[in-house]
Amino acid sequence: MLEVSHYTKRYGNMLACDDLTFSLPDGSITVLLGPNGAGKSTLMKGITGFLRFEGRILINGLSNAELASRRALGYIPEIPSFYPNLTVWEHMEFVARAYRLQNYQERAAALLERFSLTEHRKKLGAALSKGMAQKLSICLGLFTQPSVLLLDEPFIGLDPHAIKELKRLMEELRDQGATLLVSTHIIESVDMLWDRAIIMQKGAIRKTLSRKELDQSGVSLEALFFEITEGTPPEQKA
Repeated sequence: MLEVSHYTKRYGNMLACDDLTFSLPDGSITVLLGPNGAGKSTLMKGITGFLRFEGRILINGLSNAELASRRALGYIPEIPSFYPNLTVWEHMEFVARAYRLQNYQERAAALLERFSLTEHRKKLGAALSKGMAQKLSICLGLFTQPSVLLLDEPFIGLDPHAIKELKRLMEELRDQGATLLVSTHIIESVDMLWDRAIIMQKGAIRKTLSRKELDQSGVSLEALFFEITEGTPPEQKA
């Protein structure tokens, strides 16, 4: 479970996130939508502990600053960053040692195989293409088997096979009881995945709704998004 209470982040005089509050239950996929500059990445980085902020964030009932929370949290960033002189496999080993994972080799190999990285396991971080870097980032984020997983624009740079596998894996994690928060501005990439949606604009939450509520409204998520962020009536947006 992920609980965000009165999350506020300022950069000098600029208010990047304004008093955000929401709670995401176990076994759910929530999509975080908003135009560029809405505050999505600022929120995600606050949850991971990369940013100082006002307010409170709980992961499985514990502060996100506590070690147990950090161990329960997985993060797939928008822009992957790797050690240039470590190979793909050495990155997996590095995470395994950092988290003190035992008997991790089989799981590491299975993740690399699932995302078509087995034949690239000896390739250095500096030599990875954009697509391979994104796939390795996904493998590392999933490697520790987190109960709360943050995905920031996870589909960018992926080939169709990798997109299919990631979506399938996300559904598997939800079925296993994990909490997933997916930040994106590409609505169609998550259209059939989500259980609830949060729409942000200018650092504030403009709308929170479940899939059932959206279905009852008779409006598509894309149409609702444009109505909220651009003031465009649903029938006027293709």
